Amino acid sequence: MEEVCLNSEPVFDMVDEYEGEGDCSAVEHDDETGSKHSKKEPPLPTIGLEFDSFDEAYDYYNIYAKEQGFGIRVSNSWFRTKKKERYRAKLSCSSAGFKKKSEANNPRPETRTGCPAMVVIRLVDSKRWRIVEVELEHNHQVSPQIKRFYKSHKKMILAARKARPPAEPVTEIHTIKLYRTAAMDAVSNGFSNVSEREGIHQPDHSKHLELKEGDAYAVYNFFCRMKLTNPNFFYLMDFDDDSWLKNVFWADARSRAVYGYFSDTVAIDTTCLTSKYELPLISFVGVNHHGQSVLLGCGFLGHKSVEYFVWIFRAWLKCMLGHQPQVIVTDQCKPLQIAVSEVFPKARHCFCLWYIMQRVPEKLGGLRGFEEIKRQLNKAVYNSLKIIEFETSWTEMIKKHGLGDNKWLQTLYEERKQWVPVYLKDTFFSGMIPIRENESLNAFFDGYVHKHTSFKEFVDKYDLALYRKHLKEATADVQSKNSSFELKTRCNFEVQLSKAYTKEIFDKFQSEVEGMYSCFNTRQVTANGPIVTYIVKERVEIEGNEKEVRSYEVLFETNQVDIRCICSLFNYKGYLCRHALNVLNYNGVEEVPSRYILRRWCKDFKFQHVDRGSTDIDVYSPVYRQSHFHNYAVPIVEGGAQSEEQYKIALHELQELLNKFNLVDDSLV
Repeated sequence: MEEVCLNSEPVFDMVDEYEGEGDCSAVEHDDETGSKHSKKEPPLPTIGLEFDSFDEAYDYYNIYAKEQGFGIRVSNSWFRTKKKERYRAKLSCSSAGFKKKSEANNPRPETRTGCPAMVVIRLVDSKRWRIVEVELEHNHQVSPQIKRFYKSHKKMILAARKARPPAEPVTEIHTIKLYRTAAMDAVSNGFSNVSEREGIHQPDHSKHLELKEGDAYAVYNFFCRMKLTNPNFFYLMDFDDDSWLKNVFWADARSRAVYGYFSDTVAIDTTCLTSKYELPLISFVGVNHHGQSVLLGCGFLGHKSVEYFVWIFRAWLKCMLGHQPQVIVTDQCKPLQIAVSEVFPKARHCFCLWYIMQRVPEKLGGLRGFEEIKRQLNKAVYNSLKIIEFETSWTEMIKKHGLGDNKWLQTLYEERKQWVPVYLKDTFFSGMIPIRENESLNAFFDGYVHKHTSFKEFVDKYDLALYRKHLKEATADVQSKNSSFELKTRCNFEVQLSKAYTKEIFDKFQSEVEGMYSCFNTRQVTANGPIVTYIVKERVEIEGNEKEVRSYEVLFETNQVDIRCICSLFNYKGYLCRHALNVLNYNGVEEVPSRYILRRWCKDFKFQHVDRGSTDIDVYSPVYRQSHFHNYAVPIVEGGAQSEEQYKIALHELQELLNKFNLVDDSLV
């Protein structure tokens, strides 16, 4: 298996001709009909955007200019005297400045307007070009609808024609091959150019990504755009020996930074694979400090096999600098299980309870007495507080309905320690999986992916999906920081946590505080030194409006004020349950002990958290430094968006920092 690392910026095709001092061109690929592939509008030029070369920076601004409807030229350049090496340049709108006055009898009319639109780029670290100044406003009309070809755009078209092979048009698979060796030249349009009768074995089409027309070009365009706008963007592609694309993985800068905060529990979502969607999407998802799902990377999987799962897991682990999660939640799939045990041997691997229970109608719906079977199954899974209770309920269900030969139920029982809540009480899930019958779970891309979503359609929707998720998180940050929470009881626990938790987590904790009043008859039953056992009774709703009384065993250690309830809500959700709160209150403890206030749920968590990473990481490597800096930068960016005053402070400090960088660059010249 060949692995190709694409964790570098895209390099556009270039020509040697320049307009004035330096016009170079990016290539637009024509399809077989001669029409241009539709392209997304390039991102706006912004200070700090970097490129591998001067030519690449010029290409980027030229493409942006063409989409906006104006031409460009190199209006100024700065060179080092000794080396005759360009280290700074100004790329201006073609209408910048004014032409020199001509002494001819009939001089050409003035076409320039002194337009101020421009970008200034500078060579940093002797190898990369960075935008250091930007002006986007023009003093004349610009429009992509104006059918006018500027010099810089004409050369772009000429370069595209020169770059096209004379006998065969460039196809979309060739655009993927811009990052490949010549070995891929035998592949075109997703099918081999050489047939079996010429002595070449046809590859197994069932074990590679089935890219339809436009898909490969869309994915390539997506990676180019993301790398230009996302300096810490990471992606890998996996090809087989016949140069067929097997797997793809990527993670943007935000996903890599967020993993530094929320790496305790990770769900690997394979819904698209198990439900046989046309899009073989696999997503790595975590939970943020608001209890919202956050994307930690995703990819396309060519085949549901151990080999393919192992590749994409290793790609994700490499992207996250080798830092493994504590808990991994997946679907109940045998190849998936084997791959997780191989790549994440130290992680606690669990199956998602919600996914399993969703399959009950499909697997058991045709059986006689299905409704009664379902009721008993739910009771065994959701209501069992002790292992013996689950074992007894399960056995009764199997015997009563004659289900001893049901293979699906047999498999579930054999793997019960990986999905039944009563066996997972010592595992922290950070609220990742539902543990109650009325709780549900939504996939991260729910609403953006359906059975027939294509690769092209998905990458087009990807930005929108992440934008809405980020907006939801930013809104929750503002609400948590600036809002005063409504208190519903006079309990000190509620007052204490209203100052610490984010709004969403406080609302959930608040329901536990309110639930204290449904508990009664808290009494001590045993004492073993400092460890005291209490029984707390609670009236809980069962079916309909019916209620029953349940007894919960709570252990309380008086010296260290440690507490643990048999319901284990703290391990499942990360905050104390009503039963534990009752026992604390019974013993005169007025505040929740600090060890039970998890920092990951606090409103200022990302500002306090610093990810130290794994001990075996090379802290001197550029990859580590970039990722580490990004972890620090995210709280600054998000904090700066909280208010107008904070925005001005953050912007001022960042500008000062950029000025200091420029001074360092100047001292190195």
